[in-house]
Amino acid sequence: MKTDELRQKYLEFFAGKGHTVCPSDVLVPKWDETVLFTPAGMNQFKDHFLGNVELEFTRATTCQKCLRTGDIDNVGRTAYHHTFFEMLGNFSFGDYFKREAIHWAWEFLTDKNWLAIDKDRLTVTIYLDDEEAAEIWSKDIGLSLDRITREDEDENFWPAEAPSKGPDGVCGPCSEIYYTPDDGKKVEIWNLVFTQFNRSGDPPDNLQPLPSKNIDTGMGLERCAAVLQGVDTNYHIDLLRPLVETAGEICSTSYDPTSDVGRRLRRIADHVRASAFSIHENTGPGPKGENSVIRTLVRRAFLDGYQLGMRDSFLYRLVPKVVELMGPTYPEIAETVKRVQDTLKAEEDGFLETVERGIDRVTPIIEKLTVAGQSVLPGKEVFELRTTHGIPYELIEKMAFDNNVTIDLDGYQAEMDQHGKASTIGEVGVMGGGPMDEIKNELKSTEFLGYDTLESDCVIKGILADNTRQTTLESSDNKTVVVVTDRSPFYAESGGQVGDSGVLSGDPFEFVVHDTQKDGNVIKHIGQLKKGTLSQGDSAKAVVDKARRQGIRRAHSATHILHYALQQHISKDANQQGSKVEEDFLRFDYSNPNPVAEDVLLQIENTVNDRVQSDDKIEAAIVSLDEARQAGAMMLFGEKYPDPCRMVSMGEFSKELCGGTHLDSTADVGLMEIKSETGLAAGTRRIEVFTGEKAQQQRQKIVDQAHRCAELLGCCISDLPACTQELFEHVKKLKKQLDAGKPGIPKQTAKESAQESELPFVEIRSKLREAALVSNSELFDTALRVENAKKEIGKLEEQLSKLESSGGVSADDLIASATDQDGIKVIAAEIPGGNPNLMRSTIDQIRKKTSPVAVLLAAATGESKVLLVAGISNELVDQGYSAGNWIKAIAPIVGGGGGGKPDMAQAGGKNPEKISEALESAKQGLVK
Repeated sequence: MKTDELRQKYLEFFAGKGHTVCPSDVLVPKWDETVLFTPAGMNQFKDHFLGNVELEFTRATTCQKCLRTGDIDNVGRTAYHHTFFEMLGNFSFGDYFKREAIHWAWEFLTDKNWLAIDKDRLTVTIYLDDEEAAEIWSKDIGLSLDRITREDEDENFWPAEAPSKGPDGVCGPCSEIYYTPDDGKKVEIWNLVFTQFNRSGDPPDNLQPLPSKNIDTGMGLERCAAVLQGVDTNYHIDLLRPLVETAGEICSTSYDPTSDVGRRLRRIADHVRASAFSIHENTGPGPKGENSVIRTLVRRAFLDGYQLGMRDSFLYRLVPKVVELMGPTYPEIAETVKRVQDTLKAEEDGFLETVERGIDRVTPIIEKLTVAGQSVLPGKEVFELRTTHGIPYELIEKMAFDNNVTIDLDGYQAEMDQHGKASTIGEVGVMGGGPMDEIKNELKSTEFLGYDTLESDCVIKGILADNTRQTTLESSDNKTVVVVTDRSPFYAESGGQVGDSGVLSGDPFEFVVHDTQKDGNVIKHIGQLKKGTLSQGDSAKAVVDKARRQGIRRAHSATHILHYALQQHISKDANQQGSKVEEDFLRFDYSNPNPVAEDVLLQIENTVNDRVQSDDKIEAAIVSLDEARQAGAMMLFGEKYPDPCRMVSMGEFSKELCGGTHLDSTADVGLMEIKSETGLAAGTRRIEVFTGEKAQQQRQKIVDQAHRCAELLGCCISDLPACTQELFEHVKKLKKQLDAGKPGIPKQTAKESAQESELPFVEIRSKLREAALVSNSELFDTALRVENAKKEIGKLEEQLSKLESSGGVSADDLIASATDQDGIKVIAAEIPGGNPNLMRSTIDQIRKKTSPVAVLLAAATGESKVLLVAGISNELVDQGYSAGNWIKAIAPIVGGGGGGKPDMAQAGGKNPEKISEALESAKQGLVK
């Protein structure tokens, strides 16, 4: 049986048992803080199991895309471990329980109309004291007792060891179904979880029966397909073996299942499949969270290819094969092939640059361990390889593993924690608990009114302070708390839009809302009680900060217009990968492998402002997903859309599914001004934008900065780039002349009178940006940079004037002034206008001309600053003399200190009037 057929049969079977067939949830549930990736089929039904939402159905079945990294080192090595896999599941929320779950599992597996697996090849396990399950398996199904194994809580309880070790919350025993192939090695193909308890505290008597018992089952699609297709590993089923063999073709090697090459090709296939689906959902390689997991997978796969001889990026070439195999079930992945390939290739190309350098540094370390008979790479050494030498952890880990060396993870993590760069890769947990879940269970949902009004009456339904539920709160507590109401006009942070702020007030209290968040369908008002007493059950008036909400609306509507403009001027693949919408400011991350040219940015900005000026009507409508698709609405991969959904339309040019708050017309945006466009990660760019009043302020700041630069330079704004370039060239010229010890001040080109009519804003901004680039400064630091350059010119010219008045510096003249100390020429002299480069180069010239020689030069570099530089010839260093020790003895005379190497040293001081005394002391001789 083909894998696609198995998937379809499973869903059809449980649909026939009254289950609602639900589509796979996204792979990367960014709204769920408890996990980085969807780890199991039950994840999308967490609130259903906990009773936190109104149930639309009590039976469900799915085939869920999952990603786990807990056993990543076993991927490719064992027959059944994956990172990305599909989990078939059927679920009951207070409906049927053990009897039906067991009967239906057995029917689907053994009935000739379904899978028709030989009953004699199936055995089961149960929790050791689950007599109910034991009776069903033995009496109802007819299994003999020798085919029913009782296991302890470590094996047959979910979560594992929950009764004794926790965590608190929903839990229950489970029953696993095993298949025994001809080789006799049992394979677990189905796990039936009976969530019937709420764990609270330590044993005994810590498992309380749930009022509503649930069923959560999971059958690995790949494992079951391997059983049905008679292959000895998941990697040889029809959806995976062709991908493994394609990896071999790309790496110019044949696939041998038993060899190390075979293991590497299986890992490559698995990791590319996982990465492709994740990048498709706009989660690409990056430094933190779920992005760091994908970076790890890409790098590990690339390293396998590297060790197979690949010296160029190659993983991206596997993406079309992934789409060919998985596309019939998940056709949406065909729409992002180019973006996925570009992202993978960019990560590969960047990683390749570090691989060979890392291999050269790590290989001898591992060889040294092996020779010494050791097998553990110290955590501190791994930490230093990563932070000091920039070698990726994935490379160190992979090389260690391939050489049977383990990493001291505890030591490494301790170093990372101390360094402040610890990160977590994996799942935090999947089921919630605590006082907030208690409120959710009671309330189910908060009615959101904020699309139509910014004020409403409401009732206080819950108060949380210090993660503890309160019935009453006094204003004297002055702490940040959470207040939950039955209805609210406050928009809770979602879809990149920040939460509203405002006030909840009643008689006699005032609660200031600083932020609004969402937990499931419940809105949380986060803030402080400023006066009075707040109690559960109180009536209140909820008022949103109108001015702030309007600024957020401007930014959110501008986000949609910007998205449209990016696709017009860059690519249809320039899709949103994340956003942050605040008051008159937005941050928009989008897929694009290359920086955007200045002229293209201008086109994007002009398009947005043209659409703003077009005064198109903005409307929101609740439609079915099918209607939205037919209307051409943009749907972002990786987002979870309800059905029906909310579609926001702007004229005829933009249609997106969005739950955020928007303006009534594009004209209300007022103005959009791009602040910056930068790279974020491989294949991802970030653009930051101001709208409304902040855009006007940004433009005024730019105009003011340009005028200030022009005033400092005495030029027209149109001449800013050229004059800025001339200024910094003059600084370089002065420094070069001073370093060479040449007196005289070079002249600057005379400027014409700065008279110019006002330029258009776009040209003013362009000229300022060019000037900022020339001066190597941020846009709004340009005037300060110019001002500092002019001050530096003044100091350099003063030093050159002093140098000129002294007649310049001559190595020959200084040698002629030397005194003899036991055959050593000792030179101690003041260099008017001297700087470190000039003094060092002068000492080098002297040492080339004569030896043995010791030179100490001094210069007054300000009213209260002294510079000392000392140098001695190499033969004196060989005799044990030290310029560092010499200058340490002299520096205190001018009120300073310093040091350096034996052949050259530098010191500072603060008493220029003592220079003569210091030089006389230096002439007395060297110090060893």
